[in-house]
Amino acid sequence: MAFSGIGGQAVMEGVEMLNGPKGAVAVRLPDGSVHTDTWDITPEPEWVKHFPIVRGVYSFFHSLIVGISSLYKSASYFEDEEEKKKSEEHPAKEKAEMGFSLIVSLVLALAIFLYLPMFLSGFISHFTDASWAPVLFEGILRIIIFLLYIYIIGLTPDIKRTFMYHGAEHKCINCIEHDLPLTVENVRKSSRYHKRCGTSFIFIVFIISVFLFMFIRTDNAGLKLLFRLLLMPVIAGISYEFLRWGGLKDNWFVNALAAPGLWVQRLTTKEPDDSMIEVGIASVRAVFDPEKFLEDHELQQ
Repeated sequence: MAFSGIGGQAVMEGVEMLNGPKGAVAVRLPDGSVHTDTWDITPEPEWVKHFPIVRGVYSFFHSLIVGISSLYKSASYFEDEEEKKKSEEHPAKEKAEMGFSLIVSLVLALAIFLYLPMFLSGFISHFTDASWAPVLFEGILRIIIFLLYIYIIGLTPDIKRTFMYHGAEHKCINCIEHDLPLTVENVRKSSRYHKRCGTSFIFIVFIISVFLFMFIRTDNAGLKLLFRLLLMPVIAGISYEFLRWGGLKDNWFVNALAAPGLWVQRLTTKEPDDSMIEVGIASVRAVFDPEKFLEDHELQQ
């Protein structure tokens, strides 16, 4: 198996791909054509690469910013003429509304996935004196809430299609990394699960948070929440290192550790149709030369 180093995400009716200093979004437009946008990505500072955990924190926030930008970019292709005109006439207002919606989304995410499990876990202390029990219960609740959330939103037609594009993204990367030419037929046969997926990353974050949150010893709810927020970048950095290490290895031990994250991908990825695979291939080719990669890999063997 080869390691391509590319990654991406599903966007609205399309796929984003990132490869080093290059980024691209390919989208299936309403008229049936595929539109691709490319851009240059600010390279990671050289010093960051040499510091484990720090590079994970940087990668997490960088990927978050690029990912949100790609989502809005893909959504802009499906605006009607009136919405496009308003955006062009009032760009400052458009950015303000975008920023407000992001803040609201972030607050809701923190309330649902961070505060709610922490609050509910407090009831466990009425039944046991073990300090680890509420934290363990909190972690289990967080995972259950996350899985229920993913399952419920996956029932909506738009999100289901996004999950299908997510599957197309994984299948394209797996096709390359298993030394196969990037064709619709080969991509279709490839797996829709991938160890370096963001879904696996989130699941690993939840697992690691259980152990780190055990070191927080305070009964003050405000301080508990504050310390959890402060620890999140550290947890993201550790999770990144685990995912990075797992992506470079292929043995029974690593596969066993990656299994829970891959299982969750059964919810966040769906089998794409050929038209979605074509979009995924277009996004890959915009940032990556699969033929040259396979040729170089064959020469190294």
